[in-house]
Amino acid sequence: MALPEEIAMIALRLLWLPLVAAMVLNFADISPAAAQAPSPPAIAPPNDPFGEEVTLVEKTVVLFAGSGLWDSAFETITGGLKSVYRALEQQGIKPTGAPMTIYTATDDTGFQFQAAVPVAPATSIAPGGNVTLGKSPTGKALKFVHRGPYDAMDATYEAITNYLDDKKLESKDLFVEQYTKDPVTTPEDDLVIEIYVPLK
Repeated sequence: MALPEEIAMIALRLLWLPLVAAMVLNFADISPAAAQAPSPPAIAPPNDPFGEEVTLVEKTVVLFAGSGLWDSAFETITGGLKSVYRALEQQGIKPTGAPMTIYTATDDTGFQFQAAVPVAPATSIAPGGNVTLGKSPTGKALKFVHRGPYDAMDATYEAITNYLDDKKLESKDLFVEQYTKDPVTTPEDDLVIEIYVPLK
């Protein structure tokens, strides 16, 4: 005959069996996807300026002047910057800021530009070659930002044109792209380009 303690133990086991079974069944129902760790929260898009008023300060730059077609604009610009970097390295000159492209004339098919790299104001360079010393544009401008491939900049420039039209603002016949990530070494998808539109 079972003792009272043994009866109590049997009853306790009988109570736990359904609970254990339920836990096993619930665990079996978890799909592999659900069992994975939760995905990290999406990164909020950067709060980039779009039409921010700024004042461009004159910088001494070493520049390469050239022209190109829009169909091969990125290759032309990076080629110009490579020429500047080569001259800086040969003459032992260190850059003091982010590289930039100064567009001096544009039309539907092509453009004239200066690929420029800021240097110390007292810099001098040896004569000859395809690079010279110059100055970057100055004065009141609007700042915009583009992220991603250079080929996708058409949409950014269209938005800039619409912004100027909406605000009834008139720009000068030039604009500046400053590269916070060097376009010579940065994958195109990772480019961050500050666009400055000087105003009349």
